[in-house]
Amino acid sequence: MTVTTSSLPIPAPREDGRRRKARRTREALAAAALELVLRDGPDEVTVAAIADRADVARRTFSRYFGSKEEAALDFVREDGSRINALLRERPAAEPPLVAYRRAVACWLTDRDTPASHHRPGIRALLALLDGDPALFGAYQRIRVDAQAESVAIVAARLGVDATRDPRPAVAVDSAAAVLTAALRMWAGSAAVDGPEGPDGPDGPEGLDDLTALVERSYDALMAEAAHAAGHEAESARRK
Repeated sequence: MTVTTSSLPIPAPREDGRRRKARRTREALAAAALELVLRDGPDEVTVAAIADRADVARRTFSRYFGSKEEAALDFVREDGSRINALLRERPAAEPPLVAYRRAVACWLTDRDTPASHHRPGIRALLALLDGDPALFGAYQRIRVDAQAESVAIVAARLGVDATRDPRPAVAVDSAAAVLTAALRMWAGSAAVDGPEGPDGPDGPEGLDDLTALVERSYDALMAEAAHAAGHEAESARRK
């Protein structure tokens, strides 16, 4: 069999030295911010302390982040970028809601590029969001940016203008809200019941296994949508 060059896989572009250094600096700042926020509390942490912990100059911090909260939550940006990359790869025949759900499932179970919830401290930081307005605001801004990209991806899949057709935004906002709800339940169970969650990872409430919780949450959305559609259809028949 003759193998043409067009049939060969295209290797991923190599990361040059400058980009690799920038990535490592960003990662060091984000890790320092997460560590210090969890250790000292969000109000006690300064940008100078984060830069010092990461062994970089104060001005270097400003090249990567606009605030200490944004730095501590950089994993949210990473996860959003990864989900969107996986969403782009979903088969064109999948409805947007299904495509987003399956992109999230791939993100949660990817062993080569593990999702952030596997890292120490992520669950504890998420548990702080509702009680800290600055952290919560930064979290929301990062989510909005990621979801705007998701809407653009879905609009391109459907071949529509997202400013005129509501379907991309409705699908993305619904699917992303399910993930957010599951993450809040997961983080909240650790805050209330300890690191193992209610009754441990195999307990009846099943809140400690994030992957399973996300799947249950999407099942709930699909079931509720089907129930609502059935109710509307029945109401229309009675008129």
